[in-house]
Amino acid sequence: MQGRIMYDIVIRGGSIVDGTGAEPVRGDLAIADGRIVAVGQVEGETRETIDASGQIVCPGFIDMHTHLDAQIGWDPDMTPVSWHGVTTALIGNCGVTFAPCKPGDREFLASMMETVEDIPREAIMSGLPWDWEQYDEYLDSISNKPTTINIAGLVGHSAIRYYVMGDRSFTEQACENEKAQMADIVARALDKGAFGFSTNRFEPHKAPDGRSIPGTFAEADELAVISKVVAERNGLMQSVGAAPEIMVAMADEGSRQLFSYGTSSEAGAGAESARRLEEFAEGRDVTAITHVRSSGMLFGLSTQFPINGKSWQQLSKVDFSERLRLIEDSKFVHELLREADESEAKNFIDDLFYLGSDEVPNYTEERSLKVMAEEASEHWAETVLRLTRETKGKALFNLHMFQKSMKELKDLFTKSSHIYPSLGDAGAHVSQIMDAGWSTFILSYWHRETGTFSIGEAIQKMTSGPAKVLGLSDRGVLAVGMKADVNVFDVKEVTELQPRLVHDFPNGAPRFIQKSRGFKATIVNGSISVLNGELTGKRAGKVLRHLNP
Repeated sequence: MQGRIMYDIVIRGGSIVDGTGAEPVRGDLAIADGRIVAVGQVEGETRETIDASGQIVCPGFIDMHTHLDAQIGWDPDMTPVSWHGVTTALIGNCGVTFAPCKPGDREFLASMMETVEDIPREAIMSGLPWDWEQYDEYLDSISNKPTTINIAGLVGHSAIRYYVMGDRSFTEQACENEKAQMADIVARALDKGAFGFSTNRFEPHKAPDGRSIPGTFAEADELAVISKVVAERNGLMQSVGAAPEIMVAMADEGSRQLFSYGTSSEAGAGAESARRLEEFAEGRDVTAITHVRSSGMLFGLSTQFPINGKSWQQLSKVDFSERLRLIEDSKFVHELLREADESEAKNFIDDLFYLGSDEVPNYTEERSLKVMAEEASEHWAETVLRLTRETKGKALFNLHMFQKSMKELKDLFTKSSHIYPSLGDAGAHVSQIMDAGWSTFILSYWHRETGTFSIGEAIQKMTSGPAKVLGLSDRGVLAVGMKADVNVFDVKEVTELQPRLVHDFPNGAPRFIQKSRGFKATIVNGSISVLNGELTGKRAGKVLRHLNP
């Protein structure tokens, strides 16, 4: 019929939160050829309809801090972030990337990623094709495999420095010629699609031989030289652990800054951290990101316990069924308790929290393991073992290492306009930490439970805000002509589910995963990638390329 309008997908009757910060407006949204083609009251035929009655319809979420650089090689579905509404992820953070890389240095870069980010070296070596040398060639390589989400990349300082300086990169300062070489490598990477450069100043991040990774001690001028070429291309300078003088040296060359930030649990620390951030951001293009809740390592029978001792080591070396049997053996338990008394673990039980036995983890439990043990009049290690028995080995305990006070974190969020919730670290610390559900926690806790953010504010912080930071002009807002990255979810139900350990990495290596509840659909580039919480097998994600001004 002449004049007939045909859409690929129409999302009908939802509450549209467009990503700009505006609050919900009821309406429809139409998609065709991977783009949004109508918003409001949509008439016409469609190949597929999503009933969004009682649901929020918003842009896909943008994750600004992941380490999915390796996982993209063997997990095209990019779990678990794809279960949490993420449609675009930034990789290459913290200075550690797989390019540039000379053929003889592949094992070294893989081993460094293992020691820094807890991604198994064997999985990296066997799961990636390693058919590149420069960073743009790495982007070309990963572009050959369809993925569930979009990927944007940063080129890492550690790889660049090692490529240029070899073993000297660990301890020596670069000469002027070497600085120029590094700047040229960064310029090429950005000219051919990288979104920026990342550096790492966190001394505990070690190479396999125990030395802090290349770039940790690089002088400020080296980063200023690199920052200049990044600024000329309107790219990002991402950093972790950088001292104020390093941050100033990078920012004052005009580059846009993206860095990890946080606050302590002391009274008033959140407001003070916000004040310092605002002071640094004055006259500079600055974006800080932080965890959305108290974060740290997970312990349990499926993974490990932070307790030294012969019996605890024995427990970690046998299979899961044997572990369950051993914690029922009174003689063996007696030894476990004796060794726990002698372990340094007793020094941090004030910061160890039980995630609960329900389907939904209790991330805001106020009683530490120490308090729970005192309430039960039992040894703290017996409390661990009792809860483990009661849950048939599923119990997990979260060590709060970062952002220990939700009150101070709230002040940081609400008193600075330059802080964004993020730092899920997906793809890193895979058998130790699980924060990849950060976006879902923003919806369930910071919006629904506490009302700290309105739904418009919460969505903006995960969509158009990060899109602007990355320089994505065609995503992050629901508007005609924009790429169709869309989420549909029930704001009353959306939540994270309990983390669990699986062995689905290459060679059976373990990692934590975490699913969600409440997401009806996630659409990437006009294709439904997740429906009712399950992956559809459709992989329309793209490797995105930064466009220089």
